[in-house]
Amino acid sequence: MSDALGLALAQPGLGWMALTIALAGLVRGFTGFGTAMIFMPVAVQFITVPEAILIMALTGIGSSAALVPRAWRNGDRGEVASLALAAAVMVPFGLAAIAWLDPLVLRWVVSGLIVLTLVALITGWRYARRLGLLGRLAVGSGAGLAGGLTGLIGPVVIVFYLANARSPEKVRANVILFLASLDVVLIANVLIAGLASASSFWNAGLLAIPYISAVMIGQWLFDPNRETLYRWAAYLVVAGAVLSGLPIFD
Repeated sequence: MSDALGLALAQPGLGWMALTIALAGLVRGFTGFGTAMIFMPVAVQFITVPEAILIMALTGIGSSAALVPRAWRNGDRGEVASLALAAAVMVPFGLAAIAWLDPLVLRWVVSGLIVLTLVALITGWRYARRLGLLGRLAVGSGAGLAGGLTGLIGPVVIVFYLANARSPEKVRANVILFLASLDVVLIANVLIAGLASASSFWNAGLLAIPYISAVMIGQWLFDPNRETLYRWAAYLVVAGAVLSGLPIFD
């Protein structure tokens, strides 16, 4: 145990990851999303993608205690359940693909997926029709595959909800419920595949402190009447994380 803690404390980039996950927590607190899009590009510069996925999911469970009760009241639980079920089925396939890809390629995939998500959000892309069950299963499957491969479980679902022009509070609640339900799935699959070490748990414990604190502050700051401000603040933080994580800056 002490050896694992020592390795966690000696982890290169731990300070940068702590700062990044604190920003991610603040953004998630007032928007309901953003953790993976902010944390992953920075984290994968110092640790493997599966380790970053495990840390993100473990800290996510802690933040869910603060976010889920309010989201449970305001969200569409039946719709989220269909998305989450489809995503859970596809996560193992995404994780399996990691073994076939070079870590540098994975970093580019992470950055590319986030950039595409940002473009869709900033340009205000909209899909006016409401998807039926098959459409939601397709969206959930895409989210699960992307989540297993890159840790980015949220972008596909986030674009789906924001593109449907729903109320900010409804979008926030549904995304929080979806991400909370997938945290356990991600953790289980990473552990079953044997893709993380004991020090990853200690890293998660250390990073959970700034993350959960920032999530609670972000939730306290949330005001549905300031949707535009929150969105642009989130976009800027995500863009900064992507730029810092591009392999060309190594």
